[in-house]
Amino acid sequence: MSKDKLTPPSSEQTPAEQLPTEPSHSEPSPSVFTKPVSRRDMLRLAGASGIGLLLGGTGAFGLMAATGASLQPAYDKPGSDANVTTGAEGSANDRYDFYGEHQAGIVTPNQNFMCFASFDVTATDASSLKRMLQAWTVAAVALTSGQLLDGQNENTHLPPADTGEAAGLSPSRMTITFGAGPSLFDSRFGLAGKRPAGFTDLPPFNGDNLQPEWCGGDLAVQVCADDMQVAFHAMRNLIRIARGTAVLRWSQEGFQRSTAADPNNATPRNLMGFKDGTANPSAKDAAMMNEVVWVQPQDGAGWMTGGSYMAVRRIRMRIEVWDRSSLGDQENTFGRYRVSGAPLGSQHEFDRGDMEAKDASGKPVIPMNAHMRVARGDGKMQILRRPYSYSSGMDKVTGQLDAGLFFISYQRSLQNQFIPMQKRLAEMDALNEYTQHIGSAVFACFPGVRQGGYIGDTLL
Repeated sequence: MSKDKLTPPSSEQTPAEQLPTEPSHSEPSPSVFTKPVSRRDMLRLAGASGIGLLLGGTGAFGLMAATGASLQPAYDKPGSDANVTTGAEGSANDRYDFYGEHQAGIVTPNQNFMCFASFDVTATDASSLKRMLQAWTVAAVALTSGQLLDGQNENTHLPPADTGEAAGLSPSRMTITFGAGPSLFDSRFGLAGKRPAGFTDLPPFNGDNLQPEWCGGDLAVQVCADDMQVAFHAMRNLIRIARGTAVLRWSQEGFQRSTAADPNNATPRNLMGFKDGTANPSAKDAAMMNEVVWVQPQDGAGWMTGGSYMAVRRIRMRIEVWDRSSLGDQENTFGRYRVSGAPLGSQHEFDRGDMEAKDASGKPVIPMNAHMRVARGDGKMQILRRPYSYSSGMDKVTGQLDAGLFFISYQRSLQNQFIPMQKRLAEMDALNEYTQHIGSAVFACFPGVRQGGYIGDTLL
């Protein structure tokens, strides 16, 4: 496996139980704030009398004031540098080469921000599609190098070739990754015979509430960078180049904690406060990536050799409900401790977790429907997760936050890896009480591009 090429420019965490607390000058009298309150009790109380009654008329602020504030740990424990979600240290002037055996942006360490777009191709002939992919390639090479698009940028009587908002900005470790959706393999471009076996839209899963405006597409572009303006600039210019050949179907921006905010490069946390991506396979293990991520010659469609299949799910989190759940409920839902990320009953984030362990009452320490247990299954099948959090403001219908997880995974086979895992999760995962899948798409991400070639040249 060739690694993404990064081109440079010319105290242990204090355990949660040992964290110092705010000094208390007097013991508080017994009250609702010191009595354990279950999530369902809170919801019941909120429904009967309003959450203000439970919290003394001051909402969550009253709860925090009554119990005292917890101190932030000095720093989180380091994540694994073999885990793509951890990110990478380096200068903003560092860049990844666009050319290579595999596309960058798959096993590349996660950057801080993401812009994702799905396109519908409006052209009806393969030659127009090919010209657009060639133009996208030329642009991607320039953009990932931190350059403006070549062309007229100084004539005051003509529109500039580049939109200009990234002028003077660094490459910010940007990657641009391209893929083709199942709908591209219809009769329009003569590609029906090249559709990989079983490459179709994902089947319906239990609990799905998919909305058409967040599903499907002929082509996908994933732009990731350590600066949001750099990422947006790249996507904006690719959309401009596509005019007349393809139109934007839907798009989503995403983020994770920045490497500047967490210089220790711990595993990022999702909006529920839990570490996300701990169980990823090692991106530094070439044999493992060939087994889990990269399509092999014996897998069928020859043009996909060296590529990977992308699964995308827009997962909305019921944040308001989650925020009223007890810490115990939250940890049982994930099967992990919130602070350390360790499996319940274990000490360290990357411990495997004892699925046979029982508590004093004989119940499994890691609940049978805990997210980590259900996702793992028998442990024989893995995927490479590369998710980002998203926030799209307020849902005008419900008045609640439209926020959650923009889940992206890469795998060698959707049929053998992602679909069986998602079926289990849809049926059994305790997390389903707090989430809803509202968007879905799959894309065949092309192999890497060699000098003189263009993205998708193994297909067209």
